[in-house]
Amino acid sequence: MKVSIGTKNRIALKETEDYKVALKVKDLNIYYGDNHAVKDVNMDIRQNAVTALIGPSGCGKSTFLRSINRMNDLIPIARSTGEILYEDVNLVGNDINIVALRKEIGMVFQRPNPFPKSIYNNITHALKFYGINSKKKLDPIVEESLRKAALWDEVKDRLHDSALSLSGGQQQRLCIARTLAMKPNILLLDEPASALDPISNAKIEDLIIELKKDFTIVIVTHNMHQASRISDNTAFFLNGDLIEMDKTDKIFTNPSKKETEDYITGRFG
Repeated sequence: MKVSIGTKNRIALKETEDYKVALKVKDLNIYYGDNHAVKDVNMDIRQNAVTALIGPSGCGKSTFLRSINRMNDLIPIARSTGEILYEDVNLVGNDINIVALRKEIGMVFQRPNPFPKSIYNNITHALKFYGINSKKKLDPIVEESLRKAALWDEVKDRLHDSALSLSGGQQQRLCIARTLAMKPNILLLDEPASALDPISNAKIEDLIIELKKDFTIVIVTHNMHQASRISDNTAFFLNGDLIEMDKTDKIFTNPSKKETEDYITGRFG
């Protein structure tokens, strides 16, 4: 049963003729104490598309990503103003059910963080928290999640082995599978392949392209080639400002802003 994320601050999402909006960001500001980390960001994030967030270190892109499912709440000095609208709910509001939010908007971090449990129990850990305990119900969810994460064929005969026995690339795909098991609508990926070898990196990229058929994906990446290969839209951040957002092909071939061109061509950052 779907848990309500929030009840107030309901503003209808606007859809265009070209695409549906999964998230609408309006006048978003994020502060760490007196540090203004993200400044007046406005953007639409398309449904069933990959949106890449690029920019130099410290530009605000990861802070922005974490704001979408309220991970910044874990930082005592962090605060946000503005709106992130998801299914008519302002996620920046005070009346948000954070547990329900993170079920619908899942996040995968830079370094794989499997639990020190079996592969099977990594997938079922959160499901049991929500009261799904029957093996008859859990088994098909485990298989479906691992298949969607392109990992099933590699681990189907070792589901009860420790997740820590997997390679780094397999661990990251397991973390993705663990998130998919919760059946989210949106996936947030914070440099998910940066710590992986080139072969594992390629598998993650192929997986992301496949997953956008069923999920909206927002990814932070420092890898310009990766952003150009896998994303539909790209947003360039600099010093907390959203400098430019457009279709990825345009950003990488004919950006509108000089700052974007300088970053893409390696003149700074």
